[in-house]
Amino acid sequence: MTIAELKEKNITELTKIARTLDLPGASGMRKQDLIFKILQAQSEKEGHIFAEGVLEILPDGYGFLRSPDYNYLPGPDDIYV
Repeated sequence: MTIAELKEKNITELTKIARTLDLPGASGMRKQDLIFKILQAQSEKEGHIFAEGVLEILPDGYGFLRSPDYNYLPGPDDIYV
């Protein structure tokens, strides 16, 4: 499951997914935290997280995958690369 697919789901659907992954405290989490925990559990189980966006490489040599949801500007869904 991708980040985009998880973001389209409502909190009830995300909570059900979290329960199937045996994540503790899922019912009290905010949507963003729940998505992060689901992705974390998936990556531990399967080893991969899939996302899309534009890679911005900073002068220091590291970068962020920027989301189209925020017009490719810095946002809470950025992925450190």
